[in-house]
Amino acid sequence: MRVDHVDTVDYHTAGEPFRIVVGGAPVVPGDTVAERRAIAIGAGGTATSPRPGPLDEVRRLLTREPRGHAGMYGGFLVPPDDDEADLGVLFWHKDGYSTACGHGTIALGAWAVDSGLVPAPEFGVARVRIDVPSGRVTALVHRSGGRTTGVTFRNVPAWVGDLKVPVSTSRGTVEVAVAHAGACYASVPAAALGLSVSLDRLPELTAAGREIQAALADEPAVQHPVDRRLSGVYGVILYDELPSADGGLNQRNVTVFADGQIDRSPCGSGTSARLAVLAAEGRLLPGQELRHESIVGTVFGGRILAGGDPWGDGVVTEVTGHAYRTGEHRFLLDPRDELGVGFLL
Repeated sequence: MRVDHVDTVDYHTAGEPFRIVVGGAPVVPGDTVAERRAIAIGAGGTATSPRPGPLDEVRRLLTREPRGHAGMYGGFLVPPDDDEADLGVLFWHKDGYSTACGHGTIALGAWAVDSGLVPAPEFGVARVRIDVPSGRVTALVHRSGGRTTGVTFRNVPAWVGDLKVPVSTSRGTVEVAVAHAGACYASVPAAALGLSVSLDRLPELTAAGREIQAALADEPAVQHPVDRRLSGVYGVILYDELPSADGGLNQRNVTVFADGQIDRSPCGSGTSARLAVLAAEGRLLPGQELRHESIVGTVFGGRILAGGDPWGDGVVTEVTGHAYRTGEHRFLLDPRDELGVGFLL
């Protein structure tokens, strides 16, 4: 490896890891976060198959065993697009680089306050503005008694591509809803595939998610009308309807993203996409709450803000969750190590 060491601060948000690289990564050139992501992917590379290089060597070191695992997620800190934001980030996972990450934004908000990068009151809310490849997002860090008690992720505007796209699968034809929320998500009731969102059905859920993702590759609804880098299905959300919680909507989901990776959290930007779909279906009004549960039982709360998207036909969403620091690490690679940057199982 071309660096001596890599330093990270690790968090989990509702069970999903987020590894923040705070030292040791190569500098990524570019004028914007979106441009830096394109450079990180490299000419001829794709979001899930980036070109080899020093930066991607660090990504693979941190996502592969024995230092990581196939479910690892994290980000490289980069400069923001301008002085109005506090930081920028390139999101990564085992396969490459994503355009959005709600659970990561929640973790970054907590880290920015914990590290002192952004001043925070003892009681009240600290606002952390973060430039990500899909735009500028905000983490509202809630504080009480000098401690962080939760983080609300305010996303870029979310909008629906199509509510009923027919998709042929090995389990029959199903109708899926497509929504863009910094990344493109397709969502479908698990029951429509003869499944339920439970750990014992996870291999089948994963296979179904990958099948739907592949089937939608050329579907017009998954194309972004302005920025082609935001096109294509990033994640497939399979969900169950649960009994009403305090009169509000209550759903459990599993999100299958990238190349078969499973989100342990309810998926932050995926929750934003679900909110846009529920609003378009007339099932959720501004101010009403979606209780969104993950396959491991953790919960995000999501809502639509009144007023909609002032620049288009989308909705502005907020997703609230909790992030906890799990460790601080200095990762090394012995040049004699025959496993190199590691392996995936």
